[in-house]
Amino acid sequence: MSRNEDLFCRAQRTIPGGVNSPVRAFRSVGGTPRFIARAEGARVWDADGKAYIDYVGSWGPAITGHAHPEIVKAVQEAATRGLSFGAPSEAEVEMAELLCARMPSLEMVRLVSSGTEATMSAIRLARGFTGRDAIVKFEGCYHGHADSLLVKAGSGALTFGHPSSGGVPADFARHTVVLDYNDCQGLEDLFVARGDQIAAVIVEPIAGNMNLIMPRPEFLAALRRLCSRYGAVLIFDEVMTGFRVGPQGVQGLLGVEPDLTTLGKVIGGGMPVGAFGGRRDIMAQIAPLGPVYQAGTLSGSPVAVAAGLASLRLVAAPRFYDQLAARTRQLVEGLIGAAVEAGVTFSAQSVGGMFGLYFSEHCPGTYEEVMATDRGAFNRFFHGLLDSGHFFAPSAFEAGFVSAAHGEAEIAQTIAAAKAYFAAPRD
Repeated sequence: MSRNEDLFCRAQRTIPGGVNSPVRAFRSVGGTPRFIARAEGARVWDADGKAYIDYVGSWGPAITGHAHPEIVKAVQEAATRGLSFGAPSEAEVEMAELLCARMPSLEMVRLVSSGTEATMSAIRLARGFTGRDAIVKFEGCYHGHADSLLVKAGSGALTFGHPSSGGVPADFARHTVVLDYNDCQGLEDLFVARGDQIAAVIVEPIAGNMNLIMPRPEFLAALRRLCSRYGAVLIFDEVMTGFRVGPQGVQGLLGVEPDLTTLGKVIGGGMPVGAFGGRRDIMAQIAPLGPVYQAGTLSGSPVAVAAGLASLRLVAAPRFYDQLAARTRQLVEGLIGAAVEAGVTFSAQSVGGMFGLYFSEHCPGTYEEVMATDRGAFNRFFHGLLDSGHFFAPSAFEAGFVSAAHGEAEIAQTIAAAKAYFAAPRD
């Protein structure tokens, strides 16, 4: 028995499913999860000592590569001053100032410890600000595991074929309206019928939890126009895309500003940090200024904030995003070329340091099109590349990530492995 198999057997005795986040269980693709022992740069090493070129990147935060020396140094120095204070620190102020300076829509921001906390808090704030109850989300988009948002969710919920979660009261779910991503007409019809009841619309402005799905140009514009007209709060969930697709997230890339933004992943540099923020008049409703309560014992953790500040300084380097996007395009174009050469039905796309792979003729633009892709073909591809030392997300419904540590050599090795896989005879 391999060390990975042994650990998985042990884990299942004391941890539900053997994992602490469902997609890690490999149930969508089959096989044994890899238990990671260490990571550095563009690579991770599993418990058996096998190295992989990593395209999971801790699901997005490792934009500078794993264990970047400057981030590690910042964490070590912060830890020597204390792990947690339960009181304000200067680093929190610096982080808030930095986020507000870089993200177009942020006038005020509050730090939390996870993306789920950020989206949950933003929803509560939008309801408190508007005095309304209804929330609009889009099928296939995932915004964390808060009750009112686990209605036809994406990511791990899609992986297991259960788009709604058990344990969510029907009274919560009835306040959440689910529409099709990229469906402008459905959005228009809903607002005409119920616009005065809608507290907020929450959306992944570029979806990453039903694989990478780009918004149609008119979709985000329609969201902004309708929310403004009917007094609803537009929330961009940029937990994944914030500082991943560009220096100002999707809102800077596409020029559409939300009322509230949720952030995570990159802003923690690999440590658990989240944030939500936006218009000053809305944020002024949060306690202790206003009646909407939100709190967190470890919010603004000095160690986590130190990692986040170091990460955000690194991505501010000249041409950082140009180089990251070019490297990601190189991967995507190489994989497409390898599939075309072998006559395999395959498509792919990228934005910034994110990419999507689909076993379909065209890149999907809706949840329905994602569900029509060949998931069996993806699962076989996943294991073929995993066996040759290339670690992609273990689900056909997850975006992938390239870091600044991925050089031409790593990309070339992955493309060569894909060529060998596609060219190999199939039973």
